[in-house]
Amino acid sequence: MAARTHTRPHPAPRGGVDTRLPWWALALPTLAFLALLALILHPAEAHATAGEPAISDLVERAQQLIAR
Repeated sequence: MAARTHTRPHPAPRGGVDTRLPWWALALPTLAFLALLALILHPAEAHATAGEPAISDLVERAQQLIAR
C-alpha cells in the first residue's frame, strides 16, 4: 500500500521564501545593540562597572581600539 503524497494548495513563489517579519523582529535587536553600544561608549554611567576595575579597564581598552 503506497503512501499518499501531499501537494501544495498553491504554487511556491518564484523569488524564494515569501515571509514578512513583524516590526518587533527588527526593533528589539536594534534596541539591544544600541543599549550595549551606549554602555561601551559611556562606561561611567554603567553602575556595574564601578566595583570591578578589570571590567572598566577592558572597556577603556575597547574604547581606545574603537577610537583608532
